[in-house]
Amino acid sequence: MIKKQNTLKVPIKIYYAVILSLFCMIPLFASGTEDNVQGSVVSSVGIAILAATIVGYIGHVLKQPLLLTYILAGALIGPRIGFGFIENIDEIETISHFGLILLLFLIGLEIDIKKLKEAGKSLIISGLIQFPLSVFLGIGFFLLIGYSFFAGSYDLFYLAACCSLSSTAIVVKLLYNKFELDTLAGRITLGILVFQDIWAIALLGIQPNLSDPEFWQILLSFGEGFLLVCISMLLSKFVLPRLFKSVAKIPELILISSLGWCFFICGIAAYFNLSIEMGALIAGISISTFPYNFDVIAKVVNIRDFFVTLFFVSIGMQIPNPIENTGVLVISAIVSLFLISSRFVAIFPVLYSLKNGIRVSLLASINLSQISEFSLVIATLGVTAGHIADDTLSVIIFVFVITSVLSTYMIKYNNSIQNAFARILKLMRLKDIQSDVGDEKESKGKEIAILGFHRTASSFLYEILNDKETNSSLKDKLLVIDFNPEVHHSLKKLGVKVIYGDISYIDTLYHAGIQNMKIVISTIPDTILVGTDNLKLLKQVKDICPDSKIIVTAETSEMALKMYSEGAYYVLTPRILSAKKLMTVINDATLSNSNSKDDFIKSEIESLKTHKEVIR
Repeated sequence: MIKKQNTLKVPIKIYYAVILSLFCMIPLFASGTEDNVQGSVVSSVGIAILAATIVGYIGHVLKQPLLLTYILAGALIGPRIGFGFIENIDEIETISHFGLILLLFLIGLEIDIKKLKEAGKSLIISGLIQFPLSVFLGIGFFLLIGYSFFAGSYDLFYLAACCSLSSTAIVVKLLYNKFELDTLAGRITLGILVFQDIWAIALLGIQPNLSDPEFWQILLSFGEGFLLVCISMLLSKFVLPRLFKSVAKIPELILISSLGWCFFICGIAAYFNLSIEMGALIAGISISTFPYNFDVIAKVVNIRDFFVTLFFVSIGMQIPNPIENTGVLVISAIVSLFLISSRFVAIFPVLYSLKNGIRVSLLASINLSQISEFSLVIATLGVTAGHIADDTLSVIIFVFVITSVLSTYMIKYNNSIQNAFARILKLMRLKDIQSDVGDEKESKGKEIAILGFHRTASSFLYEILNDKETNSSLKDKLLVIDFNPEVHHSLKKLGVKVIYGDISYIDTLYHAGIQNMKIVISTIPDTILVGTDNLKLLKQVKDICPDSKIIVTAETSEMALKMYSEGAYYVLTPRILSAKKLMTVINDATLSNSNSKDDFIKSEIESLKTHKEVIR
């Protein structure tokens, strides 16, 4: 028996006292730089990191995105609306540019071009259409509110383009926390973000030549960009594999070689008068399929985070005082509302027309309703190149702050939001997938209902279809209720009866006709279920069909016992079943005198090679 150790609990007031004292130390750093020119850069970086730490901690407590806290930290220590702890913004900007390069390099490393070939048409078509359609809507909107085309000014174009990109960092983090990255809506969301990164490459390619926007110059820029891609791809195919293989056993050299490759391609990009940020992105993409890329990402990410923190702090330092220019803040609020609305116009109709259903189409639109950190990069480069005014950058920064805060809550409650919108759309006579779901004849002759279809249910169906004794009988008794259009189409092809519906609503279960079922199964854990949980499903099914044998899923033994007490016939506990299987494998491995694999492991390997399910 393990005794419970006493842990020292620090009162929350002490944490706040430490944070306050750290903030009070910032002026000490600032005062030390007045007569020490050589140490001013180091002190400025120290002030920036200390401020980012303090505000970042407060933002973490308030559950706000860290990027926002870094920008707020910059505003607090900057000379425009803050305390003026750092007067020379250029000192931070110069160093933070490394973070920009590393950020784009890592984005490139995470883009796998091969996976795009395997994506469905919904992802590809929506990814191709979303950005140009959003730009078109943006140009029309910004023309209406007073922006216009005139020689030497590209504010309208920058605003329209920047408002068409969404935040990869914020979306991925929030969807990961909600376990929604692997859902259909999550995959489509990530796919559109990948396409946005590709569109951003094109923007970075033409950006240096906007000051001389002749057709042949733009064509030459694309030609040079294509040449840069060809050079990097050829080198990554014929030269880099041997180089990386020779140093594969030395982790430090893998890291240095990857960074060296990044800055080498950045140098070629600069030679061609292209954006070095574009070079960093291409450098990452060109080695994204290497077996070492995950190791590189793991090592570079910490270096990147340091410099990226400085980058966003420097952006915050550039925010003008909104009190001095309230017009910028008002415009930013209006633009934020337009941006959120434009996502529904540019994404929902496309996905809906491709038969993804109201739910998935709405969720993808909600998930992408914010401006990207990439937009801040593009706008910052635009100010440096003299393409746009400082007020335009301020608008983009304010829109980023506003939409990121709103998006934090929109993604958190995306299911409730889409349910509200779905009701309105259905009242407007917009048909959903299988609109005749409310017919109880759908369940006639069925005896086993599967509520929700995810990985465990997919494996269960595979076992049924490959069992010669039950294939003809058990499959015909199945009824699946799920709102994933991909599952809907795949199961129909296999001859399995499926109803499109949300199992979190008791009306869906009732109208699907499960009251006549002998067995009702829920194999999805609570962490993945949306809008309900297994205990709630158990109680609802007991009310609808009290004589059914109900099988549900629990993630803890305590919850499993509670479900048994509520009348569950069997409670599936995946971790306990996995542990029992693992014990069998360990015992066999311990008793085996041979180094060769046991026959049952070999048979499992062969089985996995031919294992094809609805959800892989």
